[in-house]
Amino acid sequence: QNSVPSCLEVTAWTEDDGKFEEIMGVRHKELPIEGVQFHPESILSEHGLKLLKNFLEENT
Repeated sequence: QNSVPSCLEVTAWTEDDGKFEEIMGVRHKELPIEGVQFHPESILSEHGLKLLKNFLEENT
């Protein structure tokens, strides 16, 4: 997380035994830009459908 530019907010990450592992999502603090490095539509993504629903509600 220390390498993330100050203009970005970490919005998703992986954990192992409660310890931060990898950044999986970011949001720009001022611009309407978001990014993820996983497939929220995948059956293996925990809460993937909720993530997609929230994204669509905020952006349509």
